[in-house]
Amino acid sequence: MNAVVPVKWVLARMYEPDIVIVDCRFTLGKPESGRAAYEEAHIPGAIYLDLEQDLSGPVEADGSGGRHPLPDPATLAARLGRAGISNESRVVAYDDQGGAMASRLWWLMKYLGHDNVFVMDGGFKAWTEANFPVTAEQRITIPAQFLATVQHNLLSEVYDVQDVVAGTKSATLIDSREPARYRGEVEPIDPVAGHIPGAKNVLWAEGRGADGLWKSTEEQAARFEGLSVNKDDEIIVYCGSGVTATPNVMALLEAGYTNVKLYAGSWSDWVSDKENPVATGDE
Repeated sequence: MNAVVPVKWVLARMYEPDIVIVDCRFTLGKPESGRAAYEEAHIPGAIYLDLEQDLSGPVEADGSGGRHPLPDPATLAARLGRAGISNESRVVAYDDQGGAMASRLWWLMKYLGHDNVFVMDGGFKAWTEANFPVTAEQRITIPAQFLATVQHNLLSEVYDVQDVVAGTKSATLIDSREPARYRGEVEPIDPVAGHIPGAKNVLWAEGRGADGLWKSTEEQAARFEGLSVNKDDEIIVYCGSGVTATPNVMALLEAGYTNVKLYAGSWSDWVSDKENPVATGDE
């Protein structure tokens, strides 16, 4: 089954006992806005998980690990359990950021060894436009046990990327950020502009059509055709801080690529080490 499910799929299953719906709305620079939106209205029964409080670890003073470091697996597993998510749960994530925040939870669940996780197509906007029910009432969560089986093969560390840049490791680097940031023309967040040398730019948001919905498997495959990569070649995906790269990870997997990894620290981790080279312009 595909990672992305339509709102009608969620509506038909929202009250099934093993379904856990997770509201992941979050706006960078406005950290309280997502929870405030959830408290105002959300899908009935949904719980809320916060990008920075729940789905990221503490930021290091030297910037290593990036702006949204991976949470400690045991800490995240305990948080999921407190939210009522068990190893038997079917998890459906949604946001109002084009799927970026929901995809972060999707990837983290996969990283912890939980495959029964989905992203709701079109997010909260598609749900409300369909006139499906919303509520301000918050469910009473019954804690569950979630045991993590960490899948290290889904993750690339900074030394893996350094080896690719040095030519001692073979992999394709994909930069998921906006083209102007990739080229180094602007950098509104991180202290250095540009991209990792050799990386190709594939904007994460282009995984959605003009209607805001997820593109078909064939359309996703077309986005990556220009990379000249075999389906089983290693691909390392990054963005600014390891969040908006995850929709591209999901798209690549749906397009049939089998060896896709996330550089979780991403650009913000890369530039925390002044020894790491930086490129600008197109490649």
